[in-house]
Amino acid sequence: MTPEQLKTAIRAAIDQLNSQDLSIEIPETIVVERPKNREHGDWASNIALQTAKQAGLKPRELAERIGEGLRAQDGVAEVDVAGPGFLNITLDADAAGKLAADVVEQGAAYGTSTSLVGHTVNMEFVSANPTGPLHLGHTRWAALGDAIARVLRAAGAEVTSEYYINDAGSQMDTFADSVLARMHEREVPEGGYPGQYIADIAEEIRAGQPALADACEDAVRDEVRHRAYELQMADIRSTLDDFGVHFDVWFSETTLHASGAIEQAVDRLREQGHVYDKDGAVWLRTTDFGDDKDRVLIRADGQPTYFAADAAYYLDKKDRGFTEKIYLLGADHHGYVGRLKAIAAAAGDDPEHNIEILIGQLIKVNGAKLSKRAGNIIELRDLIDWLGTDAVRYSLARTPADSPLTLDPEVLRSASNDNPVYYVQYAHARTKGVERNAVAAGVEEVEFDPSTLDHETETVLLAALADFPRVVAQAAELREPHRIARYLEGMAGLFHKWYDACRVTPRTDEEITPTHASRLMLVRATSIVLANGLDMLGVSAPERM
Repeated sequence: MTPEQLKTAIRAAIDQLNSQDLSIEIPETIVVERPKNREHGDWASNIALQTAKQAGLKPRELAERIGEGLRAQDGVAEVDVAGPGFLNITLDADAAGKLAADVVEQGAAYGTSTSLVGHTVNMEFVSANPTGPLHLGHTRWAALGDAIARVLRAAGAEVTSEYYINDAGSQMDTFADSVLARMHEREVPEGGYPGQYIADIAEEIRAGQPALADACEDAVRDEVRHRAYELQMADIRSTLDDFGVHFDVWFSETTLHASGAIEQAVDRLREQGHVYDKDGAVWLRTTDFGDDKDRVLIRADGQPTYFAADAAYYLDKKDRGFTEKIYLLGADHHGYVGRLKAIAAAAGDDPEHNIEILIGQLIKVNGAKLSKRAGNIIELRDLIDWLGTDAVRYSLARTPADSPLTLDPEVLRSASNDNPVYYVQYAHARTKGVERNAVAAGVEEVEFDPSTLDHETETVLLAALADFPRVVAQAAELREPHRIARYLEGMAGLFHKWYDACRVTPRTDEEITPTHASRLMLVRATSIVLANGLDMLGVSAPERM
């Protein structure tokens, strides 16, 4: 019996009381959780404490009456009332064991839910300038952003992952001038972009379009800028593909300028009454919404600011039907929080509901070397080649985004239990090895009997399997995929402990019994949960290691 099935049983017990002499409005969320002391049962609920007042009964009295109804439910062995009115529920072995078969039947769908159905989310992350390769500063949000999107989808939300390409502004001119300088074998101009990658882009343009190298630089600057931009974006896309991160939308800032979206955004915000003119410039009164100062939208020279593009981009997301917009920003972007929320409020949205801004802290990698291509950064591509996609992604996903993090390459490259990703992946590979051996011995030819899963370690392992959907739903609600990673590590430990105590494949001289078949089902269920959890983090689940 899963927690969701137990919640259904609790609802049924309350419905029965309502059909008799009570009038209880069942809460949308019924709490069913593991008691701290396993001697108090398999599950505990505070439902009587939640609803006693409207029922007109003391919590313990209501708990006793709900308990009567639960005791009549299939799969419930015992219900005790504890303290002021907590329900401690013990399942019978058959009901607990059936969970393994339920997990296997659901397969890749186990752990998903409908808790966030109806939520339409735009999630923007990474969004690096297209003037250089992705580096260590982008790595954390690439891993975490993709994991959050996966977890939100697992909870039923409709999620669009989006990369905002900052391809407008002076940095693109500097980028083009740097490439032009290398095409003509000069040093990049002061303030230009150094690094071998600029020379490589210049060489590729020169090889593909030699006429650009021979023409007047002023005449071909726009074409060189465009071609260099395409090559750099191709490198960014390729690196993210290798990192297992794929975006649904690549949104160009230039389109906001070319389409008139910025001017239209200013007009719309003016209609809302939040735009004013001062000193020849156009301002948004963001202080009305908690920002520390008002922000300029259009400068006195008529040029829009980056803030104006931010406003137009937010309105574009709103117009595309995204009721919830999540921005994942780097540690140096704390100042953006107030102004982005002010844009949302000025646009008529609720800044506490329609926009969410997550700030990630910096990461360090011991012993990491600066990129040979870029010269002054640690490239994501180099990290992938050095440590591997799985190790980097898992390590970043298992730590809260707001916590500084230092990765230890010696640990991440080791095949030991000290390496968290190895520990979890090895547990999955072990489940597959156990399954292969059991099938080869003919264990799956015997009928599954869930009541035989009654060993202490099996009870604990089944309880952990049952908790997986709750962990996923909570990780989605809080935008904290690290909860799944830590759950998987605990799950791996429980599996190893169980396997050390219980044989799945009989010895040569042993008869195959329903107990062996039931344990094979438990192995398969554990394998599915480990694989599903790893997939939500964008990490592979190898079958052999």
